[in-house]
Amino acid sequence: MSELLPSEHSFCVDSSLKTLAVSLPETALEIAAHLGLSDLKRATWAWLELSGAVLSHYLVDQEARLQRLIRWYYQELGFKPKENYFGADAADLGYCLLHREGNSTTLAVVLMLLGKQLDLALEPVLLPGHTLLLHRRGKERRYLDPLSGKFVSHHYIHALVRGEMGNSARLKPAHIKPVKLKRLLTRMLHELKSGCIVSNRFESALECCNLLLQWHPDDIHIHRERAFIAQQLGCITLAASDLQYFVEQNPHDPMIELVKMQLRDLSEHAETYH
Repeated sequence: MSELLPSEHSFCVDSSLKTLAVSLPETALEIAAHLGLSDLKRATWAWLELSGAVLSHYLVDQEARLQRLIRWYYQELGFKPKENYFGADAADLGYCLLHREGNSTTLAVVLMLLGKQLDLALEPVLLPGHTLLLHRRGKERRYLDPLSGKFVSHHYIHALVRGEMGNSARLKPAHIKPVKLKRLLTRMLHELKSGCIVSNRFESALECCNLLLQWHPDDIHIHRERAFIAQQLGCITLAASDLQYFVEQNPHDPMIELVKMQLRDLSEHAETYH
């Protein structure tokens, strides 16, 4: 994905607070800084240092080059899963660059970008709740787990899907199909949102919803999530508006009566957030 290299792809994000017009990997770094998470300047320098250092590991043989990259990334640099895996820091690309810890998505993105520097194509695959990297070797398709740096079997991938969706879930071709830039950024924003909620950073979580709704304005589930977050902040008008939208757009949802109860409850509260 050449779009993930610095200065090669412009991607605009129009939020309620300001407009970002930046390039990847700076796009994800700008978003994290915009949310009040990692420091943009330090994270950018960390990326530049890594992207320059990786060039010394260029080997003529592609397989040897890939194995060298993996060994350097995990063993020498020490990239690893963050202990607080579901917190905001683990989902922050800048934090991953600075502290060499992250979740499956941030670890995958950094490794994918470094691979691009070595002319190695690693493509993101978004399983439910987990990100893998696809590497094509001739007709062979291999899947690398960014948490361990090891290639994994279809049986392992199916186990990940079942763990997220239930034992009856089947492994479908769509699960292991690589995604484009917008899908990847959407996954990163959803994980930042969830991490901010877990970390009680509700204002940042609300802004994640605002950004997501710029790209997916009709997504009723994001509207409902924003309603929950807005309610935590005392932003009753926004919460009620989002819940009303959910009711109107999805009247047959099994949770609709619960949402209507939430709406009635909100109508009894005064606005406290400004």
